[in-house]
Amino acid sequence: MEVEVRLNTNESPEPPPPELAVELASTASGLSLNRYPDRRAATLTAAVAAHHGVAPEQVFCANGSNEVLQCLLLAYGGAGRRALVFEPTYALHAHIARLTGTEVLAGARTAAFEVERAAAVELIAAAGPEVVLLCSPNNPTGNAESLDTIASIAAATDGLVVVDEAYAQFAPSSALELLAETPNLAVVRTFSKTWALAGLRLGYLLADPEVAAACAKVALPYHLDAFKQEAGVLALRHEAEMDARVRRLVEARHRLVEGLSRLRVDLWPSAANFVLFRPRHMRAAEVWGGLVERSVLVRDVSSFPGLEDCLRVTVGTAEENRRFLAALGEVLEDGPR
Repeated sequence: MEVEVRLNTNESPEPPPPELAVELASTASGLSLNRYPDRRAATLTAAVAAHHGVAPEQVFCANGSNEVLQCLLLAYGGAGRRALVFEPTYALHAHIARLTGTEVLAGARTAAFEVERAAAVELIAAAGPEVVLLCSPNNPTGNAESLDTIASIAAATDGLVVVDEAYAQFAPSSALELLAETPNLAVVRTFSKTWALAGLRLGYLLADPEVAAACAKVALPYHLDAFKQEAGVLALRHEAEMDARVRRLVEARHRLVEGLSRLRVDLWPSAANFVLFRPRHMRAAEVWGGLVERSVLVRDVSSFPGLEDCLRVTVGTAEENRRFLAALGEVLEDGPR
C-alpha cells in the first residue's frame, strides 16, 4: 500500500549513521563471494558476546529474531511438546510454534496486558509446557514484564523460558539481568529496531551454552551470509549512535502519547517504540480507513484477543508523528460522537 506516512511496522524512522553505510559498502566490495561464509559466524558471535559481557558459547546468531525463535522451537518444541503464550502477544510466537509441530497453549493477560505472576505459575504447574514464550516489551501492547515475574516463571518450570526482547533498549530493564542465575532462560534480540537495520534481517540469542548449541544444531548449514556477519560486527561499533537514537525515540514517544491524550482515544503506557490506542466512539476499521485516506498507515490490531477496536502506531519522525496526530484528529472529528 502506497502511503506518505508509514507507521505500521515498528521500524526505526531514522536510518543507521552515514558512517556505517560507508563501512558496509567498503566491506561488501571486499567479500569473497565465491566462498561460503563462516558456518559458525565466529567473529560476529564474539562481537555480540563482548557487547553483552557473556561468553561466545552463549550466543547464537540468525536471520532475524524470527529465525532464532524458529530454531528454539525446532530444538525444544515439536510433536508431543507444548509452548505457552500469553495473549494478546506477538502473533508469530504461536505461528512459528505451530509450524514446528508444537502444540500452543494460551494463557490470558490482565486488563493492563501484564502476565499475572501467580496465575502464570499455576498454569505452568497444571499444563507443564516445554517452552514458555514471553514478549517484553510486549507487541502489540507495549508493556514490559517485571523481572520478578520473569524470574518466578523461570523458577516454576523445568522447561525453557524464552523472552523476546525485540524492543528491549526502549524499556527500563532487561531479562539479561537474570541470565547468569537462570539456566533455563533464553533472551532473543534483533538488529531491526533500535539498531535501525530491519532490512538486514539479523537477530541473536543469549542463553546457556547448551541452548545456543541446540539452536546451532537445527539451523541450516551456512544460514548466515557473509555480508550479514560483517554488517553486524560493524553495527556494534556504533553503540553510541544507537543509544542516542533510542533516547530521541523515547522522547518522541512521550510527545506522541501527550498528543494522543488530547484526542478521543484510550491509550496504554508503552515501553517500546509504538503506542496502543482505542478510539472511543468509532470502530478501529473506520479509523484505520480514514487515516489511509489521509495517506497515514497504522496497524489495525483489533483481531488480537482482548484488543477489540485497538490500533497500534509506531513512533516516527517529528513530522510523521505530527501528520498522524493531525489526521487522527480529523478522522475522530468527522466520525460519530
